[in-house]
Amino acid sequence: MPDFQTIAVAMSGGVDSSTVAAMLRAEGHQVIGLTMQLWNQRRLAGHPGMPEAVQGRCCSLDDVYDARRVAETLGVPYYVVNHEERFERDVVRPFVEEYLSGRTPIPCSLCNNHLKFDQLLIVAKQIGADALATGHYARVEFDEPRGRWLLKRAADLSKDQTYFLFGLTQEQLSRTLFPLGEMTKPEVRELARGYGLALAEKPDSQEICFVPGGDYKNFLDAYLAESGESLPDTAGELVTTDGEVVGEHHGIHNFTVGQRKGLGVATGSPLYVIQIKGDARQVVVGDQDQLYSRTLRARRINLISVDELREAMRVAVKIRHRHEAAPAIIERTGDDEMLVTFDEPQRAITPGQAAVFYDGDVVVGGGWIV
Repeated sequence: MPDFQTIAVAMSGGVDSSTVAAMLRAEGHQVIGLTMQLWNQRRLAGHPGMPEAVQGRCCSLDDVYDARRVAETLGVPYYVVNHEERFERDVVRPFVEEYLSGRTPIPCSLCNNHLKFDQLLIVAKQIGADALATGHYARVEFDEPRGRWLLKRAADLSKDQTYFLFGLTQEQLSRTLFPLGEMTKPEVRELARGYGLALAEKPDSQEICFVPGGDYKNFLDAYLAESGESLPDTAGELVTTDGEVVGEHHGIHNFTVGQRKGLGVATGSPLYVIQIKGDARQVVVGDQDQLYSRTLRARRINLISVDELREAMRVAVKIRHRHEAAPAIIERTGDDEMLVTFDEPQRAITPGQAAVFYDGDVVVGGGWIV
């Protein structure tokens, strides 16, 4: 670990970031706790389909309370930074717009890119911290021969979170610490018990912080209604890959690539969503074999292990967080575009998701699937 004098810890109120704060404090570092207030969990309460109260999820008021309690236990300064306005602008609104256009977004990656490793590093510097530590399961190190900071997969691949961190820049990586990168979750919980942290047994949050129960359809309705907007009319046709109209749908935001249930059309064999054509308001359906493709294009590229892709490169590519990275060739096809060609066809390549490129454990970079 570089010799940082004062380290700000992004404290989410969970066991991982709390353990990081305790570890660094025990090692003798000056620690400052920072929590981002991103979303008012009571904001949409009472709207049709939305719960009256939301508890126990990432970034909730309960989490802020838990983070503050840990900071008090450790005896470290603690601040809550309100970024609700920016979170809505850079994460929530793009999430809504992506779904309404027929794509499937990843708000956690947007939050990491635009807030956690951007704004928190700025705040950390303002309060005199040299670096920012988080509870993410990933590793960062400086590679002397390349002269670049590398983002590497966590030792515990079942907890690895590098898929959501592909947007980090060299400057951000140079001031970021991932102290849990070599550890497993059971080891982290054991450490938390050893430090006497009351939330050592607190369960992990699995949901998008602003979408209760993962029901994004009800969230879209409630969010637009509160904003004084109506749900746009994106109803249209269900068509086969040959262009045959086999039914109608009530809006493209109700579908995602790979979906089988809820298509509203019955045939002799199962149908899946193959493609969503937002401009034409068409949902293209077909059999399971048609879900597979060998190529994708990605834009808004961020490279980490190399400064530029000068020639085609063999890598492994993840197209979803739980997708096992598949062997592929990446090559530059434009100023901010790459073509990915897989050795074997991959199932349900979904626009709006990220394609992240790996060379072994090293994150080469990534981009957004179009």
